[in-house]
Amino acid sequence: MPFRPTLRQLEYVVALAECGHFGKAAKRCHVSQPTLSVQIGIVEENLGIQLFERTSAAVLITPAGERFLHGARVTLAAMTDLMDAVAQDSAALGGVVRLGTPPSFGPYFLPTFLPPLHRTYPDLRIYIVEDRPAAIETSVAEGTLDCGVGPSCGEPSLTFIPIGSERLYLGVPADHRFAQRRSVAMKELANERLLALGSGNRLLENVQHLAKASGATVVDDYVGTSLDAIRQMVSIGMGCSLFPELYARAEFRNAEDVHLLEVSDWRETREVGVYFRTTAGRAAHFEELAKRAKDAAQALGVG
Repeated sequence: MPFRPTLRQLEYVVALAECGHFGKAAKRCHVSQPTLSVQIGIVEENLGIQLFERTSAAVLITPAGERFLHGARVTLAAMTDLMDAVAQDSAALGGVVRLGTPPSFGPYFLPTFLPPLHRTYPDLRIYIVEDRPAAIETSVAEGTLDCGVGPSCGEPSLTFIPIGSERLYLGVPADHRFAQRRSVAMKELANERLLALGSGNRLLENVQHLAKASGATVVDDYVGTSLDAIRQMVSIGMGCSLFPELYARAEFRNAEDVHLLEVSDWRETREVGVYFRTTAGRAAHFEELAKRAKDAAQALGVG
């Protein structure tokens, strides 16, 4: 039978990768440093690969170690799911939820979603992490996050439950030729410059779809890090961009520097929902979260 690391050994590998220091990793795992070092050496010897590069200044993970680390995290997450399935705490949806959401959605959705949820489940603790949608999906798949809420995901190992969809508006500078209009046709956008968020953001895909359909061009010498940054770039005439409905409602009240228009003959929207590992033992908890999130989306008019 081929060598199979134990779950404890996988925990040691993950801890060392995340801490970058044998002493800190051992403390986190509640073992002595020699014990952790020996166990990781056993894994490396039996697998015939070097997972970590030891230097006098730091412990660095190798490319082979990175691949092993991902599998270790997925395996540990699967074990967590199994234990969660055995011991569910339905009274508080498991007691703790680590929830990921992108900054282009969470700040405008969570204030409506969380208060009613807290009233129903007062003992439920929710830890919120903001990041790019693609990064959140990876974290959910690896088990460092329990679930995500936001734009539709493309990770095949995750279950996505739609809760609604946001309209997308075109933002143009105040002195743009379209600024005094309420809508514009796609053919009028030919050769317009479109600004977009960087890779890993679903809005980038929406911008690319609009550019392809209309003949506009996506600015490739600038990568936005936030919608606020994109908005500032639009305001000084660097180009136009798309803004989702909830962000637009919150941030464009009484705005004079950027004007929002509809693209009259383009019907694309941004689907949003709750997603979690398909193998999750707490699937019933996350389905309940999705139900509550759909209620919040309907209250906001995007359900």
